[in-house]
Parts: sequence; structure tokens; C-alpha cells
Amino acid sequence: MWQIRKRICFATSTRADWGLLSPVARAVRELPDVEVLVMATNMHLMAEYGHSADEILADGFVIDAAVPMEVRGEGEAARVRAMAECMSGTADALERLRPDALVVLGDRYEMLAVASAAAVMRVPVIHIAGGEVSQGAVDDDLRHAITKLSALHLTATEAYRRRVVQMGEQPERVVNTGAIGVWNIMNRSLLGRGELEAELGFSLEPPLAVVTYHPATLADSDPKECFRALLEALDEHPGLRVLLTYPNNDAGADGLITMIEDYASARPGRVLAVPSLGALRYLSALQCASVVVGNSSSGIVEVPSTGTVTVDVGPRQQGRLCGPSVLHCAETREDISKAVATALGDEMQAVAARRENPYYRPDTLDIMTRSIAAFLRDMPPHKHFFDI
Repeated sequence: MWQIRKRICFATSTRADWGLLSPVARAVRELPDVEVLVMATNMHLMAEYGHSADEILADGFVIDAAVPMEVRGEGEAARVRAMAECMSGTADALERLRPDALVVLGDRYEMLAVASAAAVMRVPVIHIAGGEVSQGAVDDDLRHAITKLSALHLTATEAYRRRVVQMGEQPERVVNTGAIGVWNIMNRSLLGRGELEAELGFSLEPPLAVVTYHPATLADSDPKECFRALLEALDEHPGLRVLLTYPNNDAGADGLITMIEDYASARPGRVLAVPSLGALRYLSALQCASVVVGNSSSGIVEVPSTGTVTVDVGPRQQGRLCGPSVLHCAETREDISKAVATALGDEMQAVAARRENPYYRPDTLDIMTRSIAAFLRDMPPHKHFFDI
């Protein structure tokens, strides 16, 4: 394809982004004259979050660079200090690995550190999932900043592609691929209910709720109080089994894990807390669920393609394109409980069964792979601002 072998590094920091990146890394690895490297940081290296670096190894990849970043204390300043540690470690990794390009996904604060280091070191950044809006989290600003540091953009919808071009990016370097998470659901072999129950040691008999809640980092409300309202709302549906996963280590998340464990331990047999399900078990759980509750982007982007209703709680994902099976509600016990009841009703279950999803494209992985291959072959020396 080209005369000089290219080295492309995939940067990953959480269970969620590796679940999305892994099929892309696998497909790119099959390209001739391309070497795939993996740099792991943040929660992948933390035992309290399940040490999900093990999932990278289980998927048949080597971790070529491990970049520790310890969050010491609560609040935003602790995250900024962790970003500084991540940026320094990324510089060391890039200096040693010398990749021709770096792939990042999404909008997390550590990915801004990674992309910043790459930009200064003149390593072109390929950004997946730019152009999106989530008005209730600082991630919104970080995502747009990563866009401006990146040279190739793989967006999840046409509207998001247009938004990235509006930000001054060259149109020929902005590609609507559809969402890779949706492609995963449509193309990955998932565990059956019995297999998943055996792995978790927990009955997934319906009705089942899969629950993930992260702090809304731009909201004025206390995330612990909002999460307590969510848990109280779940108790208003005593027949509902609950599978709770841990939040990311964002500002405000520190007390939520204790709340999750206390809630689950007080309700054995009905509630199970899992630090990290991993991509396979998470997607398999979605297939078993009657409703997904919380404020993760997954509830907006991937869940509609499983035929499951989403109850999106609070402002964190406000502004994202949504399919008809997504219900929005305020962060109060009454509103959440009412939304869960609506979600479990026959009408919304029928809506979800249609699997309508604005993030779906049948050829997402192929478009991504071809776009990355073309970029590696014809890499521009630098970017130019595109004036509309």
C-alpha cells in the first residue's frame, strides 16, 4: 500500500473507550505495512476500577506503553494535576514509540492531555466521535478542544460531521462513519443470558435494569444527592433486578462507589454491583435488559440498537441526537420513577423493539478502516483552517 511501514498508536483510558476502539485497532492491524501500538492510561491501570488493562491483553494486544496517572484527592484541581502527569507520561511514550499517528476517542480529560502532547510533538491525531454535544459535562468543551488538535475526524452522524467542518476543519478530513459502538452491537457475538448469569453469579430474569451514573460535571447539583434520588426511584420498582456499574473517575465521583456497594449489599439477590463489566459482558447485559437507566452516552448512542429503552437522567447528555426509545427525565426520585414505569410499559417497549438509531450505519468499521488507511498513505504535512 505504501513503501514505508507506518506505526499507529491507539490511546485508551477506560473500559468504555477500549470496547469501542478494539475492533478498529484489530481491523487496522490487518492492513499491510501497518503496525498497531497500544498506550493505556488512567482507569485501565487501577485495581479499584477493575484493572481493565487485562481486557486489552485478553483481546490479543500488547500494551506498548502504560502511562500511570493518579488522581490524588477530590475535585477538579486533582484532575488537572492528573492530566499533567498523563501528559508527561504520554510525552515519554511517544518519544519512545515514535508513532506516525495517534488515535483517540471521545472527550475525557486525560484524552485532552494525550492529544495535547501529540500535537506539540507533531504526531497527527485521529479523533473518533467529535462534533457531539453533551451540555451537562465539561467533556463538551474537552471534546471540541481535542477536535482542534486533530487532523482526521471520524464522526458518528452527518450532523456531527457538519459541526466539525463548522469548527474550521478541512471537509476532506472529516468523515461520517456512524458510531463504532453500534457496529459492535450489530456484529459482535454476545453471551446468552445463561452464560452471562453464570459469569456474574446473578440472575438476569426480567425485568432487569442496567444502571450507570456519572457526575454531571457542569451541573450545580450534588452528584451524591442526585444518585441517591436514582437509587430511591429504583426501590419504587421492587420487582426490578438491578445491575449497577461503577462511574468513571470524574470530579464528584468519589463517593458514588461507596453508595453503589452499600446499596447492592443491602439488597442481595436483587442488585449486583460490578466495577467493570467489560465490553462483551456489558453489551450482552444490554440484550438482557428491560431498561437502561443513568446518564452515560452509551444509553443514547448504543442502547437503542439493542431494542432496549433508555431512561436518560439529568442534564449530562443534553444536546445529543437521540432515537425515539430514549426518555429524558429530571434528577428527582419522582421523575426517575415515573420514567422507569413508562419505560417498562408496553408502548415504550414496542418503540424500542423497532431499534431506530440515528447513529447506525451498516459499514462503520469499513469506513473507519479505509479512512485511516488513506490518511496514513497521504498524510498532510500540517493542517489548514477551513473558512466557510
